[in-house]
Amino acid sequence: MPTSDSLPSASLLSRPSGGRRLVLGSTSIYRRELLQRLRLPFDVAAPDVDETPHVGEQPEALARRLGLAKARAVARLHPDAVVIGSDQVADLDGEPLGKPGDHPRALKQLQRMRGRTVVFQTAVSVVCEAAAFEASDLASVRVRFRNLSDAEIERYLHAEQPYDCAGSAKSEGLGISLLDSIENDDPTALVGLPLIRTCRLLRAAGLVF
Repeated sequence: MPTSDSLPSASLLSRPSGGRRLVLGSTSIYRRELLQRLRLPFDVAAPDVDETPHVGEQPEALARRLGLAKARAVARLHPDAVVIGSDQVADLDGEPLGKPGDHPRALKQLQRMRGRTVVFQTAVSVVCEAAAFEASDLASVRVRFRNLSDAEIERYLHAEQPYDCAGSAKSEGLGISLLDSIENDDPTALVGLPLIRTCRLLRAAGLVF
């Protein structure tokens, strides 16, 4: 599979059943690995989108806006393709928490979230300009964190370094040990791409699998 900076010309792109090629509008390795589960040929493109939240924008609205913006940005470059865009925002009592980026920010995030419930809002959009198709959905995952000690948080962060993950924890890895419970209806949503909803949107866009 080509990387985001080596996307081949349209004539070389593989096509899933249904006639149109499929493009994942994301450079996230987590979303790429999840989409591979569907056994559909796809390519990857980096969306050029400003992810800065609007003033007063709620986490759910932010995730929905960015997921659609990413799909639209890539669809403009590949109008004949079916494009997937997605975004995840951690929601702590209405405050959006993004990717920490470094250890100090991750430490502060986990300290704030310990003993509390965080809602991870994961949006997915599918866009095909040639077919005038555009649809979106959102999966909300309620995650209850244990009442973690500072020492537990430090051990986890040094072990897994989840600085590229919204909420500073990888539930598919060691981060599961930080949690008391997970409530959702789309099991892969917390990792970054809700596959049940993604499949529904891809079928609506005309892909057959």
